[in-house]
Amino acid sequence: MSLFQVLGFGLHVGHLVWLICRSLVSLLPSNWMIVSRAGGVMGTKGSFLSDGVKVPHNWLEKFLGHVYNVHQSYYQSVGSKKVRKAWWRKLLFAWILVWNTFSLWVFWGMSSKAAEKRKETLVSMCDERARMLQDQFNVSMNHVHAMSILIATFHHGKYPSAIDQATFARYTERTAFERPLTSGVAYAVRVLHAEREEFEKQQGWQIKRMDGHVQKPMYKDDYEVEVHEPYPVQEEYAPVIFAQDTISHIISLDMLSGKEDRENILRARASGKGVLTAPFRLLKTNNLGVILTFAVYKKDLWPNATPEERIKETLGYLGGVFHIESLVTKLLQQLASKQSIVVNVYDITNDSQPISMYGSDASYDGLEHVSGLNFGDPFKRHEMRCRFKQRALLPWLAIFMSVGILVIALLVGHIFHATMNRIAKVEDDFHKMMELKKRAENADVAKSQFLATVSHEIRTPMNGVLGMLHMLMDTALDINQQDYVRTAQASGKALVSLINKVLDQAKIESGKIELEAVQFDVRTILDDVLSLFSGKSQDKVELAAYISDKVPQTIIGDPGRFRQIITNLVGNSIKFTERGHIFVTVHLFEEVMYSDDLVMESSSGSLSSLPVSDRRRSWEKFGSLSGDGSNTRFSSPFSDPICLIVSVEDTGAGIPFEAQARVFTPYMQVRPSISRTHGGTGIGLSISKCLVGLMNGEIGFVSTPKIGSTFTFTAIFGNGNCQRVNRPSTALDASSGFQGMNALVVDSRPVRAKVTMYHLQRLGIRSCVLNDTTLCDMQIDMVLVEGEIWEKYLGSLALLQDRLRNREFRASPKLFVLANSVGLMRAGSPTSDSFGPFVLMKPLRVSMLAASLQRALGISDQASHSICGSPSVSLRSLLQGRKILIVDDNRVNLRVAEGALKKYGADVVCANCGKDAINLLKPPHGFDACFMDIQMPDKDGFETTKEIRQMEVYRDRSQHEDSCSDHQARGSNFRLPILAMTADVIHATHEKCIENGMDGHVSKPFEAEQLYREVSRFFHSVPDQPK
Repeated sequence: MSLFQVLGFGLHVGHLVWLICRSLVSLLPSNWMIVSRAGGVMGTKGSFLSDGVKVPHNWLEKFLGHVYNVHQSYYQSVGSKKVRKAWWRKLLFAWILVWNTFSLWVFWGMSSKAAEKRKETLVSMCDERARMLQDQFNVSMNHVHAMSILIATFHHGKYPSAIDQATFARYTERTAFERPLTSGVAYAVRVLHAEREEFEKQQGWQIKRMDGHVQKPMYKDDYEVEVHEPYPVQEEYAPVIFAQDTISHIISLDMLSGKEDRENILRARASGKGVLTAPFRLLKTNNLGVILTFAVYKKDLWPNATPEERIKETLGYLGGVFHIESLVTKLLQQLASKQSIVVNVYDITNDSQPISMYGSDASYDGLEHVSGLNFGDPFKRHEMRCRFKQRALLPWLAIFMSVGILVIALLVGHIFHATMNRIAKVEDDFHKMMELKKRAENADVAKSQFLATVSHEIRTPMNGVLGMLHMLMDTALDINQQDYVRTAQASGKALVSLINKVLDQAKIESGKIELEAVQFDVRTILDDVLSLFSGKSQDKVELAAYISDKVPQTIIGDPGRFRQIITNLVGNSIKFTERGHIFVTVHLFEEVMYSDDLVMESSSGSLSSLPVSDRRRSWEKFGSLSGDGSNTRFSSPFSDPICLIVSVEDTGAGIPFEAQARVFTPYMQVRPSISRTHGGTGIGLSISKCLVGLMNGEIGFVSTPKIGSTFTFTAIFGNGNCQRVNRPSTALDASSGFQGMNALVVDSRPVRAKVTMYHLQRLGIRSCVLNDTTLCDMQIDMVLVEGEIWEKYLGSLALLQDRLRNREFRASPKLFVLANSVGLMRAGSPTSDSFGPFVLMKPLRVSMLAASLQRALGISDQASHSICGSPSVSLRSLLQGRKILIVDDNRVNLRVAEGALKKYGADVVCANCGKDAINLLKPPHGFDACFMDIQMPDKDGFETTKEIRQMEVYRDRSQHEDSCSDHQARGSNFRLPILAMTADVIHATHEKCIENGMDGHVSKPFEAEQLYREVSRFFHSVPDQPK
């Protein structure tokens, strides 16, 4: 097996891990990626999506593509896509062989260690017993030697002797503990033949020999009956005169009569050391033992005397009897352990025929250890042999470990075998998945292309239809004709709105939706939304808006998308609300979190006094709130960010609890009958949720069936003011004529009264509230009475008007009635005069409120023109002197755009293709701006714009200067503003237009005001467009 094959196996395993990871990534839905780009729209509280983290989808696609290329290169360089079975079998066989060998090696190593440890245990136990036996024998031998000196001193050195048999027996008995291995001690005196008769008379007994046979070492358990006869004549004798009681039977016996004893005595007196006999059976006891003999000398013997001198000076012999078997047994009992061992003690003086002193050969273990014994006799050698009594147990740990390793290796081999077999199937599935992925991507591209084509093909004729209808409205039409035109315009705008929603959903799914960052007035946005739905709200439904004074006058963000979110939410409320109110509020996020005095508080009642849902529950799950209710720091691309919280409250039918979980699901309705009853596609809320996510905000709702719903969302904007001001903002300047005026608001509902005061404060009018018709003494210029209060006091109308006239004011205040419908026009009774009452129609907007007050109060200045609108004569001066080029291949769109711009006084030139535009815009030229269509037959708008920019670059590099006219002089350094006119709102995005050299874009169908607003950004001297 080569190293290349092993490397290939590792690469296959790594590739398998990569396939699993890639499969998991590919299984993630595309919507998740899109939502992640939106900054965490679908995130929950505390999740990373709620922090506005954006997933670089394009980068991820490039990375996956790069990895796929590496994957293909790997297979081209390493081998085929399927692993060869023969190669894998060889590798598997080698794997099993290696690990089998390794397991055997582990078993052998652990078994060897166990045997070595067992041998070490035996050595330790045997050496310990040998050492203790030797030590105790030496102690006994030293004490016997000391007794020999004692006898020499007190028996032979004193006269008469201080020692007799009784004294010796009593002394040896009391000192027996100092001789733990001796069973008895005896003293034999040296008697010459000439001294025998006198000695026998003195002792009172005759010297006897030990037995009738020659004493010899015992190799068997033989024993002969004791026979003591009178000892025949010898040169010298060694009869025992003193003996310990345990061996008193040897008194009068001649120790020289036994062969072993004689040799022992002769060696002892010649050497001056203790000597041992060979093991033999002791008299009486028949126990196996040895005798230790010390010679007793005269006390004046020199230490280095010769053997002859020692023999001559010998007085007697002291012997100690050792019962080897009983003594060794006692020693082993003292050292009893868990592991029993068999101990044998041998006399190995004769190596060829060792004499067993203790123990038997019964053992089941062949392991043996020999420890040497030194009993002090230089002529004798002894040893201890030890063996375990039981056989060694099987090495279960080594067996289990080796078997476990082998099992694990086999399992790993099986896993790899299954893995490699699975790789081929996974690879096939992967290629199928990649093929399906390519088909899905192609289908997505085809869908986007289809939507773009359909959008272009629908928007282009719709632009002509709506444009021509708008131009038709400027002609002389009777009332019926104007009604027909308005109906056609409303239908066309509804169709465009539906197309916009479908395209927005497609943009969200493809991740191509973008936000602008421009300054706008949030209060104007709310007024526009109220104006849009003022005619759609029913007579019994009150529509109102309130913006906190702490919200800056101007903010930075995308006004169109902000208006779209509020329009979707208010539109849904209009559909499902038949009575009560629809109330839109805007506050700062910090203001809602920390203030208890808000117009939205339920403790102050509702706008229509009907019960409403607790709106605080609509934001309790926002991720920007921590567990204690405080707001965490939100992420924002703005340097001075502010967070707005917008709520839309209604008293409609509410959402059933079982349907609340799918409210934000695209194309889903609460019930199938909803779309037939109220219309709609079911994608407005899902689009709103995604747009809120793009604004780094969150959206939630609370709804109670038959009570109503409240939708709340947050959005991050930039502060458009240099400093945040807390004073009320005014819609008009001091020249509007309302500064310094006071107003009295008569209303029984605090919330509704505060909304009225909010709109008056925007005009600079100070106001106070009364909850009935009771008047105060303050100087007032106008009285605004809520329609409900007016109807209640309708019978006392004359009295109220008289009281107003009789007040000592500098001018009689005007009386205004706030009405929801024209039904209250009956308030204008025959009693009406110049003091009123005048009717103000709801919903209140600052422009309509100012116009109505100016007409009633007789105020007429230039500000009124900016409120009520300017005559068409003033429109024609806005683009006076500006030359604008329009490039479009559709003649109807050319006519619509030409008519719209000419309405503002512009000099318009039309071109129907890109080549004509290039010819007209060759420097120097006299055009101030250009509107260019994107999709044209010969050259599209992007290619045409690039060529125009190249001509401008070439012009700037040239040194030619031509100052024939004012425009031509400007053309040498002037960048022409080019604005795209496109019906493809999917591909022709703002960023793409900027990348191709354009300065902005206008989507079709467009209106005249839209064209003017876009082009006027590049003309600093152009007056502001009237509202």
